[in-house]
Amino acid sequence: MPRDASLRIPEIPSFPSTFGAIFQRFLCSTICLQEMESELLRRMLTSLASTSRLAVELFLKIQSDSESESEGEESDDAIELCNAYDTKLLVAFMDMLSTVERRFWARETSTEWWDHIVMEVWDDEQWLQNFRMRKATFMGLCEELAPTLQRKDTRLRAALPVEKRVAIAIWKLATPDSYRSVANQFGVGKLTVGIVLMQVCKAINHIRLRRTVTLGNVQEIVDGFAQMGFPNCGGTIDGTHVPILAPPHLGSEYINWKGYFSMVLQALVDHRGRFIDINTGWPGKVHDARIFRNTWLFRKMQAGTFFPERKITVGEVEMPIVILGDPAYPLMPWLMKPYTGSLDSSKEWFNYRLSRCRMTVEHAFGHLKGRWRSLYGKLDLAESSIPAVISVCCALHNICEGKGESFTQAWTSEVQHLEAEFAQPDSRAITGAQRRAARIRDALREQFE
Repeated sequence: MPRDASLRIPEIPSFPSTFGAIFQRFLCSTICLQEMESELLRRMLTSLASTSRLAVELFLKIQSDSESESEGEESDDAIELCNAYDTKLLVAFMDMLSTVERRFWARETSTEWWDHIVMEVWDDEQWLQNFRMRKATFMGLCEELAPTLQRKDTRLRAALPVEKRVAIAIWKLATPDSYRSVANQFGVGKLTVGIVLMQVCKAINHIRLRRTVTLGNVQEIVDGFAQMGFPNCGGTIDGTHVPILAPPHLGSEYINWKGYFSMVLQALVDHRGRFIDINTGWPGKVHDARIFRNTWLFRKMQAGTFFPERKITVGEVEMPIVILGDPAYPLMPWLMKPYTGSLDSSKEWFNYRLSRCRMTVEHAFGHLKGRWRSLYGKLDLAESSIPAVISVCCALHNICEGKGESFTQAWTSEVQHLEAEFAQPDSRAITGAQRRAARIRDALREQFE
């Protein structure tokens, strides 16, 4: 296209002189677009790729200025020619930007390990040791999450496959590795690991949590606890502290009785060590009984609607389905806890039977933290994101238990030193009880004796 005096380049005083000079030279050169070597143009476009938005705004400003200055001075033909040329130039510029190699905001990373070693070579034992589940369980989970996690490729990059997204999240949950370490492992950016982790957690909580962490066959649960020695029991309840980094606000509320920052997970567990109901997000300083009284589970148990109506008679006392807790919980007609203070042989025998059943919740917490070691690694997340991660770990625990995934003793050994560093605080006992609750407990004690 020939040069034309009407297509002059305006001054750009409102931007830094260096960028203005570079951009003016770019515009002057682009007028001779047909005469310029394509490689030179590509290099110039690459140098401006990171400021594409600013460039577009400048183009629009130039076009607007050209139109206003040409009113009354140019003929209609000249104005149309100028506008048409500016439009073509803008379109050509944007089209070139969309095809420029992304040299400034992406770096070459290797995905060989994931694509060819993990997905093609690893056997079930290697999957179990590293992802805490066999490949078949992992792929089944990916299939369920695919509609939510699937992303489309763009002109600038290929989207991460669903399998790789889920693997990044599970690897982060199963290990105490840093974000940088996980990023290097999977050949992605450090920021990508954090984004993918929360995307996967949100998807699991939305799709699987309510179907996985739920009350199962009540009769089976009651029969299971009866075999352990406690009749008409529907579950055992307890809380565990998950170490976190110091929150930016109200940090003192998160310091528990052992002196470290934590968030409480309170859970009701069945006879097989699977989570029936969970509540998380409370600061570590809050007492277990207070947390319990503010849960949906407490309200349902009070109303008698959590379990189906199933009462038995113990001695001369009618007893509903009960749950079992430690001395930190209140004694209720539907919540039994151990005797405290001076104990005779019958009370000790009652406490033994109750404690034997309560081992299921301790067992569940042990497996939860043995599988998902990030729960012992001071979760490096925003305070509002931590409950979602803890909930996902509970859901994944139930999935693994339901699929019969092995739990090795070595995993317990791996977290023993962490358990010593972050010992669980003891909650003070709650004394006093409703008369009906005390009668039920005494009737059970007499029957056991």
